[in-house]
Amino acid sequence: MRPCISHLILPVLLGLALPLTVRAQSGTPQKQAPEITSPEKQLPLNMDRDPVVSPDAADNEPVSPAHPGNSSRGQTLERGAGGRYTLTRNVDEVVLNVSVFDRDRNRIDNLTENDFKVWEDGVPQKIVSFQHQDLPVSIGILVDNSGSMRDKRAAVNEAALDLVKASNPDDQAFVVNFSDEAYLDQDFTSSISKLRDGLTHIDSRGGTALYDAVVAAADHLEKDAKRPKQVLLVITDGEDNASSLNLENTIRKVQDLAGPVVYSIGLLFGSETDSHDQHRAERVLKLLSDDTGGLAFFPKSLAQVDTIAAEVAQDIRRQYTIGYHSTRPISDPGYRTIKVEAKAPGQSHLVVRTRNGYYPKPETTKVASGKRPQSGAQD
Repeated sequence: MRPCISHLILPVLLGLALPLTVRAQSGTPQKQAPEITSPEKQLPLNMDRDPVVSPDAADNEPVSPAHPGNSSRGQTLERGAGGRYTLTRNVDEVVLNVSVFDRDRNRIDNLTENDFKVWEDGVPQKIVSFQHQDLPVSIGILVDNSGSMRDKRAAVNEAALDLVKASNPDDQAFVVNFSDEAYLDQDFTSSISKLRDGLTHIDSRGGTALYDAVVAAADHLEKDAKRPKQVLLVITDGEDNASSLNLENTIRKVQDLAGPVVYSIGLLFGSETDSHDQHRAERVLKLLSDDTGGLAFFPKSLAQVDTIAAEVAQDIRRQYTIGYHSTRPISDPGYRTIKVEAKAPGQSHLVVRTRNGYYPKPETTKVASGKRPQSGAQD
């Protein structure tokens, strides 16, 4: 019998992590120790994960941004032990991933740092770093594995894989299948075949613990991601009915982790979803995505899911990355609202999408990034 997850309510409210369950090669779940542990003492999610491939030891050249013309002030790329590269951002730098569109929803890709203005809690902020390049991404693919998804999984799995194929080749992704519990069926990899295998673990039973799965996956990203940007893609066909968390707890926890951006695909079409439940499910996915700077999509049929996945991949790859140092001390607690405006010659109004705000996080954030070997052997 599967254990109840209600014992996780207290650790989440105290700021601790929801664990993901690692599924063994045989398909049998491997449970983590049930006792409450702090994030520092928590067991690794996958003891058999592939190691990070280090750069060629003979390559001792300094590393610079892929596009030196774009400023990367406020962050440095350092080489550490074993040839592993670490992107280090200043402790008080707030980093925003920003998408810009015109009135007709056409993407605007030719803006400069001077075309943007940033406010925090209504106070103007000075931009200290600016990039517009295809940065590698760590992405979590979360797929609803409840009973109602049985007939949708084949199309959903192919769309998720197509998203990875259309993404930066240096991206790394992991797969979480969730019903009443969340299973880590493939840890970080760039291998399409491994991701495909992870997506084939289909139980199609139980409830929908969406909130618990999102928080567990966001925590996994925060602790183990190896790429500068972090994204979650959530695909579900219904409302959460099995989590120990609520929507407010979930959004707060994701914001506490300083990311990631959440993209949602709600498969809410079909006779099994009444209008009231559909409205509530739409509201949940929109809030989850809007508050983190992502997008929520609601296709009318499975045939549209692959097109949406391609749009998500393009959105991730073509964003602006803007950093600023808050005019408020980082020690000041509480939520801080963010507003970003963009202007360009000949454009009367530009639509800007980024996260709505954040909770300050005093510790230094480091995201390690290994260089892909020439042989292509890295997963």
